[in-house]
Amino acid sequence: MVLASPQSSLKMAAFPKALLSIATSAGGLALFLIIASTLILSHPMGPRFQAYFYGVDSSAKLDLDISFANQTTVGHSDDNDKVLSDRELPRNSSNVSVMADAPSGDLGHKEAQVKPNPDPLSSVVPSTNDAEDDSPVRKDSPTAEEGPLLSSEAQKTSSDGSGCDLYHGSWVYDTVGPLYTNNTCPVLTQMQNCQGNGRPDKEYENWRWKPSQCDLPRFDTHKFLELMKGKTLAFIGDSVARNQMESLLCILWQAEVPKNRGNRKMQRWFFRSTSTMIVRIWSSWLVQQTSEPVDFAPEGVTKLHLDVPEKEIMEFLPGFDVVVLSSGHWFAKQSAYVLNNEVVGGQLWWPDKSRSMKVNNIEAYGISVETILSAIVSHPNYTGLTIVRTYSPDHYEGGAWNTGGSCTGKVGPLREGELVENGFTNTMHEKQVTGFNRAIEKVTDKSKSKLRLMDITEGFGYRHDGHPGPYRSPDPNKITKRGPDGRPPPQDCLHWCMPGPVDTWNELVLEIIRREFEGK
Repeated sequence: MVLASPQSSLKMAAFPKALLSIATSAGGLALFLIIASTLILSHPMGPRFQAYFYGVDSSAKLDLDISFANQTTVGHSDDNDKVLSDRELPRNSSNVSVMADAPSGDLGHKEAQVKPNPDPLSSVVPSTNDAEDDSPVRKDSPTAEEGPLLSSEAQKTSSDGSGCDLYHGSWVYDTVGPLYTNNTCPVLTQMQNCQGNGRPDKEYENWRWKPSQCDLPRFDTHKFLELMKGKTLAFIGDSVARNQMESLLCILWQAEVPKNRGNRKMQRWFFRSTSTMIVRIWSSWLVQQTSEPVDFAPEGVTKLHLDVPEKEIMEFLPGFDVVVLSSGHWFAKQSAYVLNNEVVGGQLWWPDKSRSMKVNNIEAYGISVETILSAIVSHPNYTGLTIVRTYSPDHYEGGAWNTGGSCTGKVGPLREGELVENGFTNTMHEKQVTGFNRAIEKVTDKSKSKLRLMDITEGFGYRHDGHPGPYRSPDPNKITKRGPDGRPPPQDCLHWCMPGPVDTWNELVLEIIRREFEGK
């Protein structure tokens, strides 16, 4: 048998020598590993590999706290270096959509090769791109058609007197990516969570606003918190104000998880690193509303006292350093208008047809803007900065929000020839600006008024692609396409997807704050 052969015995005798050889090799390998480890510690290569594969330099100090152990949900009160392409999408001064409103209670970018980004702050670094040509050339998404577009004539001065108009420009394609994703922001209202609700396209996230005469820096989270150190910023208004507030929270959340200090009267989010507070107060109309009988308007009908600012706003105002106001869309709802305790008009309510109305809903809006701004600038205990964001255009086409209006299938900014003039939006914007200017005229010391008009209406008239449309819920059985009869599904063409164009509003807010606090 083979096992009993002499040759086998010789092999067994040689076995200890083989063990010795193995032990020697292992010892040499261990010595090599020790020396190699010493070299790596002296000259670390990990960050270099990380920067190569992910485009991130991990040697930079990051102030991150993305623990979601204390996730909370916002309640509802009612209801890299070069980031722009060299081809842009100019705009004119027209606005978009058909008169519509849905004033209910509360209704990633990619490069040539998409790289995973483990650093939430890498997309928050300010842009360092050079000034761009204003030629009417468009860079669209890779699959979109090229075409001539209507250019806008930039004004020489801005509404804040800085010498550069932030509000006339174009939408340019961005290859960097949004400042956050729908999965990295736990305070995003589900109705604005378009990707989470199954929206199949993402190109609407890939456009940034480029003023004609200057650059609008990408939002710098740390810069914002530094400028707002020890200060409070309050969003006051309707559900579109909530939309903007949540956008800001989503951006800031990528650097620091805030503490929820809110209550039933006011949502409050506290950023401990700089003692910065973000606040939201619900106010549908910004003026006082009552249900008690007034004049011939009976109990139950909402009365808007157009000459009286909302008491809650005036009560909390002294505690704010920056206020961002949003209003307008609720003036499509049923209400009666009161001036000097006399009913002077109404919306969807006017029982006595023989009596002529003195004030319609558009005029009422202009009066309400003048009332609240005049009260703010004359408040003896408020010295803060007030930013008035202009009327946010909706994009219901073919009807209103409740009469078959639709923005289904819109996936990119409008081009020349696609723009539909919206007389209602234009008039609401005009009345708002008039109310703003009248409030300014009442200020005796203009240098102390600190009223700033953030005029987004023109530019956002082209962003009909930025709304949730039919992607308003995560329901897997929801209808997202037109039926056989051509009728569109229920949808939201008023509020804005997050991330999406709405994030631009907070880049503008940061730039206004920077100019105010650091000088022009």
